[in-house]
Amino acid sequence: MKVLITGISGFAGSHLAEYLLAKKNIKVCGIDIKNCNLNNIKHIKKEISLYQADITNFNSIRKVIREVKPDRIFHLAAKTFVGASFGLPQETFYTNIIGQLNIFEAVKSLKINPLIQVSGSSDEYGLVLRKELPIKETNLLRPLSPYAVSKVAQDLLGFQYFKSYGLKIIRTRAFNHCGARMAEVFVASSFAKQIAMIENKKQKAVIRVGNLKAVRDFSDVRDIVRAYWLTLEKCEPGEVYNICSQKSYEIRELLDILLSYSGVKVRIEKDPQRIRPSDTPVLVGSCEKFRNATGWKPEISFEKTLKDLLDYWRQNI
Repeated sequence: MKVLITGISGFAGSHLAEYLLAKKNIKVCGIDIKNCNLNNIKHIKKEISLYQADITNFNSIRKVIREVKPDRIFHLAAKTFVGASFGLPQETFYTNIIGQLNIFEAVKSLKINPLIQVSGSSDEYGLVLRKELPIKETNLLRPLSPYAVSKVAQDLLGFQYFKSYGLKIIRTRAFNHCGARMAEVFVASSFAKQIAMIENKKQKAVIRVGNLKAVRDFSDVRDIVRAYWLTLEKCEPGEVYNICSQKSYEIRELLDILLSYSGVKVRIEKDPQRIRPSDTPVLVGSCEKFRNATGWKPEISFEKTLKDLLDYWRQNI
């Protein structure tokens, strides 16, 4: 089986590549942009077929897909940082929306029909009312950031290309996930890196934070990529599925757990740069539809996820 992962050197992409390589009998191919940071896949680079291409360039993407002729595509490449999207909305929209359109159009023009997973986000739900918790796939989408709006567009484009052209597209809305190799711009990784820096006396004993009262549903990235695989194994094209742990944590709880693994004493300091113009207060999902379809459930505890993330930064400071 030939599997193509866009954004293979990214956080989730690198973990998905590892997971697929361990399954054997799968040829893992990946796309990433030229001169991107390949540290996340340096340990498996010899085991994959890596193509340098820009998803926003149609001819570039079509050439790769024509050569690979994938049986399955996991579309993970995107601008993913919510905070940055407020300052770079045009770039976020262009990469996420046009990039996905190029993949769909390339597949359609080549007259192939692989299974395609479109990686959406819980941020699509945005402003969620307390009475709507836990969030189901039928919930209204009220996005609160340019990133979230771009993911809604990706989501609906997936549905449209399924209905209009019969492409075998399955959409997922993964809630927050973290683990080793997570970029430091994301909250769990930011806290873990700051703690590791303080332990190594490379930063003052101050943890800079944003909104500690936000509530999120966290999973381990290794559980999430296992879910992505099951999406194309057992789910129905045209459908959308939440992937989440169904457990909620305040961001303050996340920080407290990380600090419990370290002996450092710190001061917590609000950083205005980490406060967003609008922030989703609560994101806690229902995964019932996906679990019924696949039997999936998280296997890695949140505590272990955070411990592994802290150890990752300790090794890389």
